[in-house]
Amino acid sequence: MYEFTKIERITPTLRPTNERIKNFKEINEIYSTEEARAQASRCVQCGNPYCSATGCPLGNFIPQWLKFMAEKDLEQAFRISNETSPFPEILGRICPHDRLCEGACTLNDGNEEHTIGAITIGSIEVAISEKGFRKGLTPEFADEMTDKTVAIIGSGPAGLSCATFLLRAGVKPVIYEKADKLGGLLTYGIPGFKLEKEAVERRIDILQQAGMEAYTNVEVGKDITLEELYEKHDAIFMGTGAMQGRQLDNEGYNSDNLFLAVPFLTNIQKKLEDTHFDKKYDVTGKSVLVIGGGDTAMDCVRTSIRQKAAEVTCVYRRDEENMPGSRKEVLAAKEEGVEFLFNTTPTKLLADQEGKVIGARFISTKMGEPDASGRSAVIELEGTDQEIFADIVILALGFSTERHQWLENFGVKCNKWGAVEVDENGMTSKPGVFAGGDNVRGADLVVTAALDGREAADGILAYIFDKEEELAL
Repeated sequence: MYEFTKIERITPTLRPTNERIKNFKEINEIYSTEEARAQASRCVQCGNPYCSATGCPLGNFIPQWLKFMAEKDLEQAFRISNETSPFPEILGRICPHDRLCEGACTLNDGNEEHTIGAITIGSIEVAISEKGFRKGLTPEFADEMTDKTVAIIGSGPAGLSCATFLLRAGVKPVIYEKADKLGGLLTYGIPGFKLEKEAVERRIDILQQAGMEAYTNVEVGKDITLEELYEKHDAIFMGTGAMQGRQLDNEGYNSDNLFLAVPFLTNIQKKLEDTHFDKKYDVTGKSVLVIGGGDTAMDCVRTSIRQKAAEVTCVYRRDEENMPGSRKEVLAAKEEGVEFLFNTTPTKLLADQEGKVIGARFISTKMGEPDASGRSAVIELEGTDQEIFADIVILALGFSTERHQWLENFGVKCNKWGAVEVDENGMTSKPGVFAGGDNVRGADLVVTAALDGREAADGILAYIFDKEEELAL
C-alpha cells in the first residue's frame, strides 16, 4: 500500500470514439488483474476513510477491499465488496464516483491529469467483481430459508437491493414487476454503453438461484391489488421509483416528435433487443435537440449519436460547471460528437400549424448568487431570445413521483409531491408496508435507492420477527 508516490492514477482505457459510437457496448475496458492491484496499492489506508464515511452512501468497506486486492487476495476483496453493497459490479460502473467516493478520497486533488489523484475506486470495484465471477465466486446468502415471504413491487435498484438483503436472512422476496423484464431503471433506463445488460441479468439470475421469485407483466392496482399482496405476504416493499418525466409549461402539442427521456431510452433498448418497440422513436438521420443537463440527458444524447442521428445538440440552462451530470459523461458526450449550448433556457416549444413540434424558443441566462438550495440562481437575460429548430425534441428535465390511487386507498400516506412518507425504518403509515428509493426521496441516484432497499430490508426483518415473537407469547 501507500504506492501513490510511485504509481500514478491511471483510469481504464476507453474504446476509440469512432468505434464506440457504432454500438452500445461499454466504453470502458476493465482493468487487468495487475492493473487493478497496482491502482489499489495506491490507497493511503486512512485512519478515517472519507471515501467510506462521507463519500459512499452505502458506507462500503472500500479501504479494506482495496487492501486485499493489492495483496492478491481476490476472494476476500470480492466477499467484502459484496458485504454492504447489493450489486458492486453495477454501482462500480454507474455511480458518479467523482462526486462520491473518489471525490472524498484523501488523494483527490481535483485534477485527473495530475500524477497524484484519487484512487480509481469504481473501476477497481468492477475489476474485483468481474474477476471474482470469472473465478467462480458468488455472493453469500442464507443456507436455509424461513417460511416468511415479502412482496416487492418493482424490480429496480431499490427492489433488487431489498431482495438481496432479505435473502441473506433467509426470507423469500417475491417481485411483482409491471414491465416485461426485471431490472427497472437498470434494464430500460441506463444505456448499454454505461451498463451492459448482461451484468444486470447475471445479478438477477444470482438472486433467483438464491430463492427470489419474480413475476413480470404484473401491475399492482390493475392485475393484482395491494390488499391481495398484504394478505398473501408477511410484508410489502414498494420500490416503484419516480419515472414521471417533467414537461415544459407549454401548449399541448402532439408527441410524434416530442419525447420524454425514459420512453425514448426504453424503446431504443427494446429495439436493440429486437422486441416490440414504438418506431416513432427512431432518430436515424434526424436532428435531435435534448433539453436538460443531468446524466439522463447525457444518456439521451449519446444514445441518439449511436442511433445515427444527423446532429445532436444538448441545451442546458446553467453553465457547464453547474451541470448536475457526471463530468465523465459530459466529456464522453463531447468526444462522441454532441454539441452543447450552456446558459440557455427554454421558454416555449415551436410547432407548425398541425401541432407538430419543430423546435423551441430559448433565452440566454447567467449565473447569480446561490439560492435557497445552495446552487447558483439562474437569471434570464432580456432581449436574448433565439429559436432552435430540430426534427426531434427530447425533454430530460428530471422526474417526479407518480401518484398511485391504490396507495392512498390502502391508507399509505404521501406528501404533497406524491412521494411516499416513511419512518426511520422505511415503514409507511400502513404497518407492514415499506418503501424506499425514488418513490420516497424523489429522483436520485441508483446508489441511494440501493441504500434505501438495504435499510428497508432491516426494518422488514425486525417487523416480521418481532411480530412473530408477539404472536408466540
